[in-house]
Amino acid sequence: MLRCRSSSEETASGSVPVYLNVYDLTPINGYAYWLGLRVYNSGVQVHGVEYAYGAHEYPSTGIFEAEPKNCEGFTFRKSILIGRTDMGPTEVRSVMEELSESYRGNTYHLITKNCNHFCNDACVGLTGNPIPSWVNRLARIGEDG
Repeated sequence: MLRCRSSSEETASGSVPVYLNVYDLTPINGYAYWLGLRVYNSGVQVHGVEYAYGAHEYPSTGIFEAEPKNCEGFTFRKSILIGRTDMGPTEVRSVMEELSESYRGNTYHLITKNCNHFCNDACVGLTGNPIPSWVNRLARIGEDG
């Protein structure tokens, strides 16, 4: 018999899903779709917490925690299962603390170090899997240009 597992059963199995939550950065994304120029914001969701990266003027971390699928100022588009991790909440937080050394608020750059770069590094660190390449397409175009 097939049945849905409750979240407590999933956690007990030691295999916790890691999602990439993707947001539209601008209202023009609907129109830019046809040009292949959509701009996205993203966050990594694990253990009921979403981790994201943003800019500020200080040399402290730009990584922050948010309510999943509710990043203020952006329109939620979709959630993508990237993989699973055996890490508990404390271990996940340690991964984020390690990443905070590289992802400081005053080093944010739209093309070379943005929220999608952070999410890719976080997903690789948690699951071994990268985020889909289309999420950070605009940065790759900027690097080539």
